[in-house]
Amino acid sequence: MEGDGVVSFPMGRMRQECVRPREAGQAGQAGNIVHWCPTTLPDDIAISWDFRPLTEPGLAILFFAAQGFQGEDILTADLAERNGPYDQYHHGDFNALHVSYFGSNPEENEFQTCNLRKSFGFHLVAQGADPIPTVRFALQSYRITVVKCGPVVSLRMSYRDETLTIFTWEDDGSTHGPVLGPGKIGFRQMTPLICEYSNLVVRKATRQEYKE
Repeated sequence: MEGDGVVSFPMGRMRQECVRPREAGQAGQAGNIVHWCPTTLPDDIAISWDFRPLTEPGLAILFFAAQGFQGEDILTADLAERNGPYDQYHHGDFNALHVSYFGSNPEENEFQTCNLRKSFGFHLVAQGADPIPTVRFALQSYRITVVKCGPVVSLRMSYRDETLTIFTWEDDGSTHGPVLGPGKIGFRQMTPLICEYSNLVVRKATRQEYKE
């Protein structure tokens, strides 16, 4: 865990939240957290999990294909310390893809989007509508699937028997640097968001399955 975060497992689901006061969300990046999976994952995979937001406002992001500039393991190599502020992750000493798949601020009631960015840098490379409702109406979990097959990245969401493809993007390998490959995944939350995660599955995938 990077940042002041804590994990618990009520009802067998991983609940993730920041331990700072709720007001920390008004103080910029200080209360944000990133929780990494310790396993380095290969390329050509589909990452899926059940997600349910419990509080608002906030933003949920998945980092994937995260690896140091020289192929270093971002959790064991001698890289710069990270403790939550976003610029440490998009302008730090490693490359990654990061997708925001849930955002909610009921006070603003703005149109919400799912954004895929590529780092190093803060390059917005794909975007689609965010179909997950606000906490008041999110009464069950939603199945999130992120596919990374070489240059092809796809985001899909499922609820009950319906699946939506939010976007599919193909990296040209030059506009924002080389195509990324293996690396770590990490779940990021912007305080005061509290969320539950369960049924994480990572499996092999092919480009033909998800390129649309």
